Amino acid sequence: MSSSDLGDLIARADETALAASGLGCLDRCLPLLDGADQALRPLWVSLADDTAWAGALAEVREALGAGPGPDAAPGTAEAAALARRMLDAVPAARSADSLRSWADACSAAALRIHRLLDGGDEGVSPLVSAELRRQVRVLELLGGTSGTGGGLRQVLDVSTEGRRVLRAVVSRSRRSGVAPG
Repeated sequence: MSSSDLGDLIARADETALAASGLGCLDRCLPLLDGADQALRPLWVSLADDTAWAGALAEVREALGAGPGPDAAPGTAEAAALARRMLDAVPAARSADSLRSWADACSAAALRIHRLLDGGDEGVSPLVSAELRRQVRVLELLGGTSGTGGGLRQVLDVSTEGRRVLRAVVSRSRRSGVAPG
């Protein structure tokens, strides 16, 4: 699967799939914001229940505060800034148009974050390749359907797996005191 295939999936996705796509990218990058694993739960619940997105977003932004402090892992400052921009750009209104541009930007940012943490700008590393597969999987799971039920649960599982991988990369970087890669 290529980035252009991912772009096609984003272009065809419905509102729920777009929200889950962007939210999944942000969720997988949560370790860079020093956020608890459940920090995005209000938005996931809002998506599943079709309840007040803006209120859930306010709750998430309050919980995540201003982002990582000066003790961020070496070499992760740019990646953390990209993750912060993903959070700051979450649309307050859940409309297909605003979510499409956000999901597209989150996709690119998450791939860039994984590239930075894998220590390179060229080629497709295993970390980047795995993130690309996760992004495609999320959109395939929701494939134009209403995203509640089993599909959304599977999306959460995909995001949880990716978050664990990224948390391990960031943790290894902090322990070693050197830039990832």
